[in-house]
Amino acid sequence: MSAPADDHGVHIDGTILSMAKLRAEHRENATPMQSLVETMVKALRRPRVVGEISALIVGWVAFNLALAALGFHMIDPPPFAWLEGAVSMVALYMAVLILVSREREDLLSRHREMLLLELAILSEEKIAKVIQLLEESRRDNPLIHDRRDADAESMGRAADTRRVLDAITEKPPPEPA
Repeated sequence: MSAPADDHGVHIDGTILSMAKLRAEHRENATPMQSLVETMVKALRRPRVVGEISALIVGWVAFNLALAALGFHMIDPPPFAWLEGAVSMVALYMAVLILVSREREDLLSRHREMLLLELAILSEEKIAKVIQLLEESRRDNPLIHDRRDADAESMGRAADTRRVLDAITEKPPPEPA
């Protein structure tokens, strides 16, 4: 009998809960200013914002040209210096908002990477233990010829994470001249 589709198992449910907790803590730890920035960036990254900005620009130009056509003094005559200044200011704010929100997203990504690394290390240790138990079972079983398996012995030892990290961060040796 198979498990229901929504029954992932305790270990998968635990992982899902850990990830949800990580995201919730990330949101809870946001300052009010960070929350405001994230809300603004979410509002600005919708595709319809391009149309809204375009409509505002066209409306501003049309309004000023209509004033001139009706004989009134234009608020912002061509080349529309006020419009240019407003667009430049909005672009500056958008760039800063994107950078600030990106920094927070990077923090969440770093936390997620650390969690994945910890899970990978834990999985590697569990696999090494399973290999050790299988090898022990093989040696203890009188029906199986006892032999030395260097690969199994090697895989039965958990990786030394410090040595792996040192090897990754170590600079390559200089090439011979």
